[in-house]
Amino acid sequence: MATSGIELRGVGYAVAGKAILTGIDLHLSEARIGIVGRNGSGKTSLLRVMAGLVAPSSGAVRVAGKDPARDRRAMLAQVGILFQNPDHQILFPTVGEELAFGLTQMGQATQDARMSARAILAQEGRAHWEGAATHTLSQGQRQYLCLLAVLAMEPATLLLDEPFAALDLPSQAQLRRRLAGLPQQIITISHDPDAVAGCDRVIWLESGRVAMDGTAGPVLGAFTAEMARIGGLDADADLAS
Repeated sequence: MATSGIELRGVGYAVAGKAILTGIDLHLSEARIGIVGRNGSGKTSLLRVMAGLVAPSSGAVRVAGKDPARDRRAMLAQVGILFQNPDHQILFPTVGEELAFGLTQMGQATQDARMSARAILAQEGRAHWEGAATHTLSQGQRQYLCLLAVLAMEPATLLLDEPFAALDLPSQAQLRRRLAGLPQQIITISHDPDAVAGCDRVIWLESGRVAMDGTAGPVLGAFTAEMARIGGLDADADLAS
């Protein structure tokens, strides 16, 4: 699936006067991109800015030539987001309703959306899920449902926020297989180098700035070495006295 990518020009983002992102200049066009950084580095804020969930405090973001924060409806066909915790994403009591919701947002009539949801589940070998209560699904199953709901809208780009962090190993393997076969551009943010080791490009975010940007091997090597160095320091070395 073709995509013109995501452009960020001089992007900054601040909350209550505190800078979270500063001077982000990126053109994200590769098929598989990883964004790494330790907790608090600004990874999730960057994802939210790219998706248009929040507007940048400075600079500009363009997705397929449009401002994602100003044209949320256009973004439905451009950007899909899979959050770390599926419970922050699931809105409806049954699987069928959850899948149908995004399709109605795309303009399908309610009955047509229900039929499409049924067809998606059948294609996935999960027709029996349709009437199941979403709260009865396992963590991995809820994450898979969220992915199916996003894919139903056929976005050009998927933004994944720590997609494997809360899953057990079998669920991780299942999700990796499903993602590997997708035609969409996929941008994965993680603090775990293994989660993005197979990406075409990796960006290391540190304190809200791009610390390094390039192919996976060199970037992850430098990131891992720096995290090991920091781990060897006193835990409170960076706290004000």
